[in-house]
Amino acid sequence: MKEKILIIDDDTGVRQVLSDSLAGLGYEARALESGDRVLGTIHEGGCDLLVLDMVLPRTDGMEVLQEVHRHHPDLPVIMITGYASVETAIKAMKMGAFDYVVKPFRMEEVELVVAKALERSRLKRENLLLKRQIESQYGMGSLAGSSPAVKRVLSMVEQVAATRSTVLISGAVGTGKELVARTIHFNSDRKDQPFVSVACGGIPEGLLEDDLFGHVSGAFQDAKADRQGRIEMATGGTLFLDDVESLSPGLQAKILRVLVDREVFPLGSSDKVMVDVRVIAATRSDLKSLVAEGRFREDLYYRLNVIVIHLPELRERAEDIPALIQHFVHKYSREMGTQPAHFSAESLKAMSEFPWPGNVRQLENVVERAVALSRGRDEITLEDLPREIQEAVATPMPLVRVGGEGVSLDAIMAEYEEKMLLQALDNAGWVKTRAAELLKIKRTTLIEKMKRLGIPLKRNGHGRGPSDLRGADESEVLAVSEKARIA
Repeated sequence: MKEKILIIDDDTGVRQVLSDSLAGLGYEARALESGDRVLGTIHEGGCDLLVLDMVLPRTDGMEVLQEVHRHHPDLPVIMITGYASVETAIKAMKMGAFDYVVKPFRMEEVELVVAKALERSRLKRENLLLKRQIESQYGMGSLAGSSPAVKRVLSMVEQVAATRSTVLISGAVGTGKELVARTIHFNSDRKDQPFVSVACGGIPEGLLEDDLFGHVSGAFQDAKADRQGRIEMATGGTLFLDDVESLSPGLQAKILRVLVDREVFPLGSSDKVMVDVRVIAATRSDLKSLVAEGRFREDLYYRLNVIVIHLPELRERAEDIPALIQHFVHKYSREMGTQPAHFSAESLKAMSEFPWPGNVRQLENVVERAVALSRGRDEITLEDLPREIQEAVATPMPLVRVGGEGVSLDAIMAEYEEKMLLQALDNAGWVKTRAAELLKIKRTTLIEKMKRLGIPLKRNGHGRGPSDLRGADESEVLAVSEKARIA
């Protein structure tokens, strides 16, 4: 759907030039010669951006701005003025204008300001929509469970949400680090401002730097126009850096500058941009160990390590599994428009005893699948659960007897994890990217787990499939699979 821009200017030529140019960029542009009917026009046809002349007949542009801001406080407004007056510009910005341009203007300048305003508006709309959709989800009761571990996390979240301190969230894949970050944001005084999430892992350094800091026109070959970085987009709100341990040394130094000086330098620019962001970082690694190994800056570590929240793995809080299941059943039943089904005693027992190497994320995916498969029925049975859970129930678990030698919990968990990884690799034809997608984890995480468990990175006799593919690398498997598909 095209974004709608309303132009108000008493100069016919200006209206025509702006309308034609913005329409040529793919926007839906409408124009009025005065501000008399602006509210009615916005109400009737909707509006994503208002371009408003400062001087208008009958009703002054500043009065129109004030009236629009009163009824549509989230609508971005760009002011056009024929006077290069700093005082006028400051007054307009204080009254709610996003930015201003001075006549005579160049269309490149207008296009840049329009793009920035709409980008900011899109981000705010997305966050407001997200806020409405997840208001109950991200309340203090959203982290389902009553185990001591969850109570500790909830207590920390409640305490730090009211502050502006930097937070470091640690935990394994799937433990809910972004959920906690969003919960902190939506319970803080920044909840009406953007929550901007950046995945630091698996992105080339150059692309990640551009995504974080933005660039100015001409910064590199394809930089045709200025681009606002995600740090600047988060101004007034929260910046969430996921997998912060993946940052290169160069980007670590730049993030440190953001934390210390509250400023960014877009690529290709020597002009700093001041930012007001709260930083929440997440890691699945031991940052202190990475500092000792020289792989993570010590000064950045201490800047991030102000308040630490550690999220336990699901197997460490198994008593919360029934509450989590109920939470996700109701969530996905609402989404699918069905009445919530209940887990049978057998299926609930299986879910409670499963080791959950993928943690809460894996459990949520299993519940979503079960709700989808059980549509029209009021009970979720063992047959609605994935095969690995059914097989885990069928496999007798070693018992810890009083006076006996006991068993190694880590060894048991490792054995189940290895079985799940091998099963996913077999199902994916040993294409690691596909196997990682089946397990809902990153490819790098899969490889780390394979190395830790001693699983060969190539097939080497594991699994099922054509013998001529054993030991083949990923590209060879993909090539053979594609040939088979075409044939």
